[in-house]
Amino acid sequence: MTHNWDEREYTNGDNFGHFAFRVDNIYAQCDTFIQAGIEILRPPRDGHMAFVKDPNNISIELLQNGEDLEPIEPWISMENIGSW
Repeated sequence: MTHNWDEREYTNGDNFGHFAFRVDNIYAQCDTFIQAGIEILRPPRDGHMAFVKDPNNISIELLQNGEDLEPIEPWISMENIGSW
């Protein structure tokens, strides 16, 4: 993984698909991303999994560490956005 500090475009090349991270509270992490202006592409409707993309269009999967959280609003009603 690299970050081009200049204006050169990235190429996808032989990319791997996505990164995945376990988080202690998937709802709190998604709230933090929303507050930072990051779109939640696949909301954690099930209390277990969500997807966002980084600024370079790489998908990032978030997984609830341990037991799934109880499904709650507003996450249950949120639609998917784009692709991940």
